Amino acid sequence: MKGRISKIGSYAISSSIRDQHQQPCISCTTFNILAPIYKRLSPKDQSLRESDNRGYWLARNHRIIDWLLYERSSIICLQEFWVGNEELVNMYEKRLGDAGYLSYKLGRTNNRGDGLFTAVHKDYFRVVNSRDLLFNDCGDRVAQLLHVELVPPYSQYDAHQEVLIVNTHLLFPHDSTLSIVRLQQVYKILQYVESYQKEVNLSPMPIILCGDWNGSKRGHVYKFLRSQGFVSSYDTAHRYTDSDAHKWVSHRNHRGNICAVDFIWLLNPNRYRKLLKTSWSEAVFGMFRYLLRRASLTAEDAFAFLKTDNDGDHITFLGFCETLRQLNLTGHCNGLTTKEIKDLWIQADIDGNGIVDYKEFQQRIWNQTWSEQRDAADGEAKGNREQTVGFSVKNAVLFPPEVEKGVWPENYSLSDHARLTVVFSPIRMPCSQLVS
Repeated sequence: MKGRISKIGSYAISSSIRDQHQQPCISCTTFNILAPIYKRLSPKDQSLRESDNRGYWLARNHRIIDWLLYERSSIICLQEFWVGNEELVNMYEKRLGDAGYLSYKLGRTNNRGDGLFTAVHKDYFRVVNSRDLLFNDCGDRVAQLLHVELVPPYSQYDAHQEVLIVNTHLLFPHDSTLSIVRLQQVYKILQYVESYQKEVNLSPMPIILCGDWNGSKRGHVYKFLRSQGFVSSYDTAHRYTDSDAHKWVSHRNHRGNICAVDFIWLLNPNRYRKLLKTSWSEAVFGMFRYLLRRASLTAEDAFAFLKTDNDGDHITFLGFCETLRQLNLTGHCNGLTTKEIKDLWIQADIDGNGIVDYKEFQQRIWNQTWSEQRDAADGEAKGNREQTVGFSVKNAVLFPPEVEKGVWPENYSLSDHARLTVVFSPIRMPCSQLVS
């Protein structure tokens, strides 16, 4: 294992300087480091946490920093960072600061104790701006946005090549009512990024989303991000498809289940981007459809279910709202908002006549062919468009190496998450356009 991690670290370091074609590269690491306030020390006593033993959490976090400094990624995004402990915060800021990193921390709302930590190396980036995003939801989750500019020689294609970096940790779905919350959190992130781009009048640029997404490749969050043109960097590097859901894992949760939840998402400026509200509606209707099909309803049965007590051959807004309530997507503090419900109805009512007939139901809710058609064309901009700079994925590695085969090693103790590192190379590409 030691030899394996040395190989990974050496690759990340060397690749961050030049690739085989002598092109400068950057690297990015995301890692949920398991806050000591959550790390259980004994299966027999769930109340005993690592935070109660300074020697334990201090030694483990020093080892984490050792590996981060060994790999020396250009970008480091950490989740479950113990912002509530001043000694630990100072340790990370001091050791990474001495190594040339600029760091930013953000605690979860309502003093939950943990949060996010993002660091970028001064050899690679100049920080233009940083913003904090507070979701103010039931999970007290947050996100960080860094607007950075590459410095020479990494900005060889463009003297002002810029990148947007997001670090986040989405809510764990403790019950079915929380699945919609994670979707809302991603929607808020993308809305915020979009509004920031408009606010400062940014040209098209790469967007990197890092973090613990608490959802797998089979989930609605994954499909939502894919519909917006984002690609999973690890899957891209290993040429895995969206259906390759069990090739790798990155987390063993408190229930003992292993799953792939840690991602570094890349959106290049050459990707066709669907209107965000359209993608959001698709994602919610996808969840809607999943719940109906899980109940073994046919299309006709589902349409009748949505009609509720309506005698006509159509769905009314009241019937639509009642169905959302019965599917547990509304009617509780974590459910869809009134505005979100109205936005969904507008998308479903294609001709705007105030009702949804069977054809509209088939097109917008039951079959929903929008995303699949776009993805089949690969969603890349073609033709004589304005040129810009994006990233190609050169390599991606997970540590410990066993997780790349879908196995969680029993002797791994750094965290309950694997560390993911991706190497990117700047390339020139055409700009995209929004498609409705």
